[in-house]
Amino acid sequence: MIFDGHGDIWTDVAQRRSKGHRDIIKNVHLDRFKKGNMIGGIFVIWIDPDNGIDPREQTLEIIEYMGTEIIENQDILKIVKSPENFNEAIKEDKLAIIIGMEGLSGIGDNVDLINILYLLGVRHMSLTWNEENPLATGVKGNTNRGLTKKGIEAVQLMEKLGIIIDTVHANDKTFWDIYENTTGPIISSHSNVRALCNVPRNLTDDQIKAIAERDGLIGLNTFNEFVHIDKDKRDILHLVNHLDYLVELAGIDHVGFGFDFFDYLEEDSMESFVEDEKVLSAKGIETMAQVPDLIDILYSRGYSREDIEKISYRNFQRIIEKTLS
Repeated sequence: MIFDGHGDIWTDVAQRRSKGHRDIIKNVHLDRFKKGNMIGGIFVIWIDPDNGIDPREQTLEIIEYMGTEIIENQDILKIVKSPENFNEAIKEDKLAIIIGMEGLSGIGDNVDLINILYLLGVRHMSLTWNEENPLATGVKGNTNRGLTKKGIEAVQLMEKLGIIIDTVHANDKTFWDIYENTTGPIISSHSNVRALCNVPRNLTDDQIKAIAERDGLIGLNTFNEFVHIDKDKRDILHLVNHLDYLVELAGIDHVGFGFDFFDYLEEDSMESFVEDEKVLSAKGIETMAQVPDLIDILYSRGYSREDIEKISYRNFQRIIEKTLS
């Protein structure tokens, strides 16, 4: 069983529903999910401030289409707002979906809107998608700027409500500001190892250790530019090297999957952040349907069934149990 800590499914839902299509998850995604033995994931409301659309408008538009998709597909989806919901989804053979926010630029500096998002069912949040915003600073922002005063209020409110706090896309200063202003588990839902691929979106050894110390989790990311600097080595085997490194440094209890697949997204959705829109995920693991191949490699490298269960879903299940109220 696989829990995917990061998917841009709501973006795809919004794009397709805006063209008149319905039942997007059922018609476009479900078969691939089943082939990958996927039981659920964090589906994010992704806000890209670089696409020329007002972030608040983006947020509301995606929420509108997402809400309709959820209501019309309750036979296959279970929105996870509590640990009990996760267990119910497994028993009912439904996808266990956590609604996430990938970036909070859509709320500006109005921290109270986090309460509204919580009431709508959101149980996961990152503060930025690479950019500087009124709350935090992403990897493309000023390296000396981290969380703002409002950003500190935001992470403390998230922790109080029981929302999974995701450091992903934050610059190093924001990461450490989040660490210093919270006390519970924090995650980086889709990041790899900077020591193996030196890009700002990957984690330093100290960050990896800090997440483990707080009983958090790092989700392995298939995005090819985070796997290796050498384009010829952006493949599934070098991706697994990142997992080996994370397990060695953080421990088996603090590693999961945050695949960040792109195979279903429209090309113009990705113009602001990819080198080559034709080559997105590491070779050999371009879709959820290929995840069993990755699992086979883990067995070949000596991981036990218990190890693989932890990486595949149990570690995320622990985060859900410890964080969601």
